[in-house]
Amino acid sequence: MSHVTIEGLSKKYGGKPPATAVDNLSLRIEEGEFLVLLGPSGCGKTTTLRCLAGLEVPDSGRIAFGGKPVFDASHGIDLAPDKRSIGMVFQSYALWPHMTVRKNVEYPLKVRGLKQGLAENWVEETVKLVDCERLLDRYPAQLSGGQQQRVALARGLVARPDLVLFDEPLSNLDARLRDLVRSQLHELHARLGFTAVFVTHDQTEALALGDRLAIMRSGIIEQLDTAQRVFEQPATEYVAGFIGMNNRLVLEYNDGGWKCDGVPAQGGLPELAGAPQWLAARLRVEDLLVDSADLGAPADAVSFLATVVDAAFAGRQYDVVVTVGNTRFQGRAPSDGPMARNGRLAAGAPVRVWFRPGNAVFYGQQGERIASLG
Repeated sequence: MSHVTIEGLSKKYGGKPPATAVDNLSLRIEEGEFLVLLGPSGCGKTTTLRCLAGLEVPDSGRIAFGGKPVFDASHGIDLAPDKRSIGMVFQSYALWPHMTVRKNVEYPLKVRGLKQGLAENWVEETVKLVDCERLLDRYPAQLSGGQQQRVALARGLVARPDLVLFDEPLSNLDARLRDLVRSQLHELHARLGFTAVFVTHDQTEALALGDRLAIMRSGIIEQLDTAQRVFEQPATEYVAGFIGMNNRLVLEYNDGGWKCDGVPAQGGLPELAGAPQWLAARLRVEDLLVDSADLGAPADAVSFLATVVDAAFAGRQYDVVVTVGNTRFQGRAPSDGPMARNGRLAAGAPVRVWFRPGNAVFYGQQGERIASLG
């Protein structure tokens, strides 16, 4: 395995005006690192992956594996995909339907002329790692979606490439299989230590798999950090919204207190000395609690009077949609709590919603993170 460097990478597509998919991107992926490119459709993550694979030709920049250039626009270097020592796992599995599992997995070895791999039973070793050794004589049509994806993973790893690329490989699986294959992939990376770039729009996948996350927006990286730091300290409001902080409370300070859509806040928010009296608080659904309108919130919390729009049973809690003023938010109430037991989550019911400031991240009007409220 080896490190990967990307320097000044740009890719535009024709049109009026031209669309910039990747915009002067620079990045270093360490040896053995599992890097996740995360972002919505059109942010540039898949184009970046395809440039690494050699499936797209960038307009400018340089890509090197272990210090050896595989693409360099200024020197006319552009190695073909089969010369780049990569493995690739696609969203659609992309298994040859007329080949058995054995022939699908050994295909990269034959194409690259890796006689050593064929002689030393790399196929058998690799399918055993993904628990598919009993499937070697079956055809793709005889396999479940999870089995096909594990075979595709074996094919991506069998040639022992310098870099393994994953293009949303779990998105075609149902929820149970997605969780299973994701955990197997995490275990496999811990065991083998291959260098990987994984593209997804699913923040749960990204947090579970990535050593580091690169959150992309309009062809650039908005934040690059460990999964834990991105989760706990999203650098911009765009990042916060994309990694699960779906509640956005716009708070304004006027008439001596903070308000959300005209509804006064109770507790918890100091005045910002020397700063505009405007905040956007980002919160995860599980951090906005729904309680009785008659009760006060905890002393260290911020609360608002609200109205229930809808409440749906979700096992140990109810997922509750409320309005504060005319703004909708999503919160939670325990299924075994008095609100649920006494039927006080009906549409139109008055409630109090509250959160602890330590569970929120605050941003200014330009989307910048505010480090301190005091």
